Amino acid sequence: MQTTTDTGQRAPLRLGQQLKRQKSISSMAREAEDNGGNGKMRRSLGLMQLTMISVGATMGTGILVVLGATVPVAGPAIWISFVLAGVTALFSAFSYAEMAGMVPVSGSSYSYTYATMGEGIAWVCGWCLVLEYAVSVAAVAVGAGEYVNEALHTLGLEIPTALAGGPSEGGVVNLPALIVVLLATLLLARGAKESAIVNTTVVIIKTCILVFFSIVAFTAFDAGNFEPLLPMGAAGVTGAASIVFFSYIGFDAASTAGEEAINPKRDLPKAILLSMIIVTVAYVLVAVSAIGARDWTWFEGTEAALVQIIGELTGQSWIVLLFAIAAVLAIASVVLTVLYGQTRILLTMSRDGLVPAIFSRVSRRTGTPVAGTFITGGIVAITAGFIPLGALAEATSIGTLFAFALVGVSVIYLRRKQPHAPRTYKAPLYPLTPILGIGACLFLMANLSWHTWLVFGIWMMVGVGLYLGYGRSRSRLGALSKAQYIESHTGDS
Repeated sequence: MQTTTDTGQRAPLRLGQQLKRQKSISSMAREAEDNGGNGKMRRSLGLMQLTMISVGATMGTGILVVLGATVPVAGPAIWISFVLAGVTALFSAFSYAEMAGMVPVSGSSYSYTYATMGEGIAWVCGWCLVLEYAVSVAAVAVGAGEYVNEALHTLGLEIPTALAGGPSEGGVVNLPALIVVLLATLLLARGAKESAIVNTTVVIIKTCILVFFSIVAFTAFDAGNFEPLLPMGAAGVTGAASIVFFSYIGFDAASTAGEEAINPKRDLPKAILLSMIIVTVAYVLVAVSAIGARDWTWFEGTEAALVQIIGELTGQSWIVLLFAIAAVLAIASVVLTVLYGQTRILLTMSRDGLVPAIFSRVSRRTGTPVAGTFITGGIVAITAGFIPLGALAEATSIGTLFAFALVGVSVIYLRRKQPHAPRTYKAPLYPLTPILGIGACLFLMANLSWHTWLVFGIWMMVGVGLYLGYGRSRSRLGALSKAQYIESHTGDS
């Protein structure tokens, strides 16, 4: 409890008290409308654009390369692995959909945990999201050099080694990665609507490419390739499902657009669930057609299996070029949408005082956090172009899964504490779905390597230091008196 000093000033809260302080949903909604006087976000995104944001962040290069690593593990039943992974991700998606409808702001799981578990857990979740978004987008962008070279090879050209990879790959700078991030940054700074139009176009193109692959692959379909269906047993199917699960990460991206959605309470839940359906159907279709076209043993040690299959079936170099271009577009759309999500999460954390105020300044001309976008994009571009990510990129898996689990906990908390609060969407089969989502995330986290956990632990220690050294003393919620804190919760059910 806060006390009063001889000077009449309030003494700071004890650390334990501050960590437990929760931010009310009603105050979040009010703050989103005026952004603390730093400029208001423009509501310009409909259901289609929101859905494509999540699809764009999810359906990246993974499906183009993951079969070579997972078919040898699961055999012809790899399509079942994709279904299992999709259903597992769907449990978390149900929780995200419910929370997005209740808390339609830009902070995603950071805001959800702030409203339920307090500032301490919210900071941990936000710091996990910084790892998930910033580092993963840099890691995805690093693959740009390889695919740009694949496209150029069909034309008899090649990027010089010094410009095709960073120092860890024997080069000087990964120029394609740096350019992709900078272009995405410039586009995001222009406006959310313009970015959404470009992303929607790119997502449609890469979806058409996957459908085109499936059509071509089905022309060589051999049902005998699915016998025996489970050569590696059920353990192989579940093992592969754990690997391909990470191809579904990104469906939560739409939840960062809460303040730019035209009708967030209605459209955000729909966008999250629709994106999961689209991605799962696309993945299963590609997996079935690929196995139908080639015996499962063919995939052992095969890189870019889809490109090889379609090249062999058509014998056309322009098809290979088409797929290489599609891979570059897939990278570009992931970079664009994930970088978008990162800037919006930092905006929300900045509004709460936990990160510098510059991240929450919104341009009156573009309706976007221009300064924060350029700072974030610049750091990510330098990281992708020059810095070896190594185990830090792998640690994004833990951060993502931890954030997913916390959203499931948030759903259970609010169902108990605010059972009559208005909800535009309710997770089905409650409490089974959030519990299953939490359990699945914890199981996958437990199966990650020890060195990944070590790097994640170091990252968390850095985050704790930043909170104690910066965020705690500048927290707007922590600065409220007890009476002000209680008043801020007026309006919550």
